Amino acid sequence: MERIEVNVETGETKSIPLTAVEIAEAQAQQAKWLAERAANAYKDQRAAAYPSITDQLDQIYHEGLDAWKATILAVKQEFPKP
Repeated sequence: MERIEVNVETGETKSIPLTAVEIAEAQAQQAKWLAERAANAYKDQRAAAYPSITDQLDQIYHEGLDAWKATILAVKQEFPKP
């Protein structure tokens, strides 16, 4: 792994190899990001599975609040929190 340094005055670039400490830090940051992403993946899955707000309001109007709650609960059960 390496980093690129750019001289803003001349535009010259240099590739500088990362030290073992910098590589370890980068890997730790990546692992942390991946863990956070995995822990929050259910949010994106739920958002994609929920009906649109328009459809939800329409369901409440035509079928009642209990039918809407059942629809939302089904999505939450399909994509539970970790």
